[in-house]
Formats: sequence, C-alpha cells, structure tokens
Amino acid sequence: MSLAGKRIAILAENMYQEMELWVPYYRLKEEGAEVKVVGAGGAKSYTSKHGYPVSVDVQAEQVTPEEFDAVIIPGGYAPDMMRRHEAMVRLVREASRQGKVVAAICHAGWMLVSAGIVSGRNATSFFSIKDDLVAAGAKWTDAEVVIDGNLITSRKPDDLPAFCRAIVGALTKT
Repeated sequence: MSLAGKRIAILAENMYQEMELWVPYYRLKEEGAEVKVVGAGGAKSYTSKHGYPVSVDVQAEQVTPEEFDAVIIPGGYAPDMMRRHEAMVRLVREASRQGKVVAAICHAGWMLVSAGIVSGRNATSFFSIKDDLVAAGAKWTDAEVVIDGNLITSRKPDDLPAFCRAIVGALTKT
C-alpha cells in the first residue's frame, strides 16, 4: 500500500480508451490511493470507444488541483472532448504548475497542448499526434514512457505497465 493517503484524479469523457482509464484506476487503487473519476459538463457517466461506461465521481468545475497528488489523462478520442471544457484544461494546467504529477497516455497529449504545459518538455504520445506536441514546443521521443519532472507520458495501451510503474514511482517520492 505504497500510495496510502494519495489522491488521484483520472479524467473522463466520451470515447475514452478503456485500458488507459481502467488499468491505472485499478493499479493505483491496488497501491492504496484514493482515485476519483473527474468529468466535465455535468454528465454522470461517459462511454468508452467500445461502449464501456465509467461513472463520474465529481465534475472538474467542483475540484481544485490542491485536492489531488496527480492527474491522469487517458487517451482514445476523449482528450479532444476534454479540452473543450475549460475546467478540465485548467485542472491540468494548474496541477502541472503546482508540481503535481500529470500523466498522459496516447492521445492525451492533446490535453497537455491545450493546457500549455509541453513547451520545452520531453514527452511522447501516440505517433499520430507527434506533430501537435512538437508544434507546441515539446521534445518528442518514441519511447514507452518519458518522464520529465512531474510530467509522465506514454504512447499506447502496450505501454501501460511502464506508465503505471512511472506514476507509482513518482508518487512514492512525494
């Protein structure tokens, strides 16, 4: 239970990638963390790319980064929906500014770009959004996990073991 007392936000929107939300969710709970699913726009649940639902614990408008030790952003096409909600973008931006762990996998790099937190940072993502990250000033690398201070990024579901290890490792240091 290395993460007992840690509080984690996992962002959710429609079209999320199932494994990229549920694997970190259960992995962090297994370590003893309190994990909250954070939505935006008032929805009570969201549906994954393959129809799997996730219930929302709280809305982004109702929380602050001070309430969490980390913010995790799963991929799929959900990040394109998430970045349309200023409260979600603000949560990611402010968590990063406060030095909280911000972890993004796959297409979640879109949220990092919208939050304005990748310029000059090392990062990775699903290859199709590499140009978006580079245009926003990131130093993109094709690797299963890239850690740059409080920013943790991975490329795809196959990288989830490394992604989760990096998150747990970062949170055990704080």
